[in-house]
Amino acid sequence: MRKHLFLTAMLIDIASPQALGLLVRATRKRQKIRMDDLAGSAGVGPVFVRDVERGKQTVQFGRVFRILEELGIQLKVDVTEDVIPDFAVLKLKGVKPIKRRRPSGLDGTNVSGRSTQESTDKTSARRSAVVEGEGKE
Repeated sequence: MRKHLFLTAMLIDIASPQALGLLVRATRKRQKIRMDDLAGSAGVGPVFVRDVERGKQTVQFGRVFRILEELGIQLKVDVTEDVIPDFAVLKLKGVKPIKRRRPSGLDGTNVSGRSTQESTDKTSARRSAVVEGEGKE
């Protein structure tokens, strides 16, 4: 006769990246998943999984969610009721996309608006003036 285990979900307070990392590690180990296997199935590198488990504060949020999803961890947030209407309105509007800056040089100008050649010429002229001025006393 086979026994079935029914596990109940628990709510755990997570107040830091370190606490979330410990939860990720405990869950991964309980499920007997190797770090590199989790990384592969979540589409991240093993170093990233290690960083999350160690509580690194600068990890990418979207990639952390992929790890949580892969492990079956749901992230829930406790907020006051007065936030819910505002959240619902913002959710309907959607998130405004982030504008990407145009990298320097693609259109022939840099961040200051000067042409890249003009900036190079001015920088070269300043360097020449400094070198010429060093020999004079």
